[in-house]
Amino acid sequence: MKKYFFLFFMLGLAAQGFAQVTSTAKVNGPVITFEKKVHDFGDMVQGDKVEQTFKFTNTGNEPLVITNVQVTCGCTTPKGWPRDPIAPGGKGELTVAFNSAGKMGRQNKVVTVVSNAANADGSQISFTANVLEKKAQPQ
Repeated sequence: MKKYFFLFFMLGLAAQGFAQVTSTAKVNGPVITFEKKVHDFGDMVQGDKVEQTFKFTNTGNEPLVITNVQVTCGCTTPKGWPRDPIAPGGKGELTVAFNSAGKMGRQNKVVTVVSNAANADGSQISFTANVLEKKAQPQ
């Protein structure tokens, strides 16, 4: 009888622990959720310029305000993002351009979105590309 009591007691504690984990998982404040956080441009020739638009939603319960977009080098340019607050459930886009001039081989670039989002881990997007040497044109 004591064994069954102990078993039910432990199951009750475990169930209570799981219930607390799920109830505290909700985050208050704005939350930026990207449809896609990574993009691969594939092979490209040195000097090619490409762009990618990353779409996101504010899945939080307060307005999302993006204050800046930081890039890792001058070859990457953020071209546009919403300057006005994005209401809960609202959507936005961030376009990033990459200029492969002077680059060679596998490239991995990270873009950091600076905002008031409660989920700091959700604020980075990235892209990759394989930059091939530009062949000289025959005369």
